[in-house]
Amino acid sequence: MVYGKVNGMNVTIDKAGRIVVPKELRQRFALRPNTELEIVEQPDGVLLRVPEQKPSLSHVHGLLVHQGRAEEDADWDLALENVREEQLQKTIRG
Repeated sequence: MVYGKVNGMNVTIDKAGRIVVPKELRQRFALRPNTELEIVEQPDGVLLRVPEQKPSLSHVHGLLVHQGRAEEDADWDLALENVREEQLQKTIRG
């Protein structure tokens, strides 16, 4: 990947506090609508970056815990039923 500045290009903050990321940068970093960016304060300004991707499931005290975002149409009743069935089958098999 090529790193560099978009030479001579300035952006302006609008009345709502928004900025437009130049098309060249959106394409280079695959930024799409609704992409979340992290803002980091630095001594010489601010840095916008794509947050570090972390696994959505991690072990906490022996349990798998979802630490990402759930899909809007997630069926939690079905998910819970599936987990309970898996645990029941593990218990039966011993």
